[in-house]
Amino acid sequence: MNDLRIIFMGTPEFAVPSLEILVEHKFNIIAVVTAPDKPQGRGQRITFSPVKETALKYNIPVLQPANLKSSQFIEELKSYRANLQVVVAFRMLPEAVWAMPAYGTFNLHASLLPQYRGAAPINWAIINGEKETGVTTFFLKHEIDTGSIICQEKEPIYDTDDAGTLYERLKTKGAALVLKTVKAIQSGNYPSQPQDETAPVRHAPKIFKETCRINWNQPAPNIHNFVRGLCPYPGAWTVLNNKTYKILKTEVTPTQSGMDPGSIHTDNKTYLYIQSSTGCISVIELQPEGKKRMTIAEFFRGNKL
Repeated sequence: MNDLRIIFMGTPEFAVPSLEILVEHKFNIIAVVTAPDKPQGRGQRITFSPVKETALKYNIPVLQPANLKSSQFIEELKSYRANLQVVVAFRMLPEAVWAMPAYGTFNLHASLLPQYRGAAPINWAIINGEKETGVTTFFLKHEIDTGSIICQEKEPIYDTDDAGTLYERLKTKGAALVLKTVKAIQSGNYPSQPQDETAPVRHAPKIFKETCRINWNQPAPNIHNFVRGLCPYPGAWTVLNNKTYKILKTEVTPTQSGMDPGSIHTDNKTYLYIQSSTGCISVIELQPEGKKRMTIAEFFRGNKL
């Protein structure tokens, strides 16, 4: 089993350390599958995915199918004769693709499965106030994020974390777990443990713009976690004086008496408090629509509420 022929599948920056660590450890990455190039920005300049950029740096062939079920792509994939596929932050694969290699296809997921199955596990773990999360590698099967677990590593969630800081740590920890998993499969001695389906499972569905609107009728700690879980991207938002603002950093403060949830209290210089159902949220950093992220003091130098 020593002669692994690996196809790596991934698109965003989160997947890059996993691809790099396999290349650095001399594993035979025979091709990379990533998203098609797309125009971005005002000039609509065609941009490559971070994974494609990395593959080109190492002279690895790149496949960019628009349709993963197309017979042309399936045949092209077969021609590489891969015996293992590694998936990190990629689209849902059809069975014709994930069942192809002799040693299977495994995925890296940024949670401790079975908890937080779905598209946004990092965000939802923080939003729900979890104190711990982690990374999991598991073999793909029909139902999304349900296959047998190969390896897991835990990671604490600190009170100072937001989605961005946790993302960075899990990206690195995940790469190390991918390497550990590939080495285990190469040795022929690896665990494959079915997921525990008896315990209640929290899910991590895809996040949309409407998901990100702050509900000021929630308790202050919940709102604080909501802001942390959506920072820096896509950003929790609210409407103040008929204008939309992303709220990117907050603290919980003592209750301002006699104020309804959503009411604001400010000196228009150094602080902005917004009432919740149980106390106040102090806005530390925000981003007005069409502007850059700024501290509340920077905002008040040119704006009043």
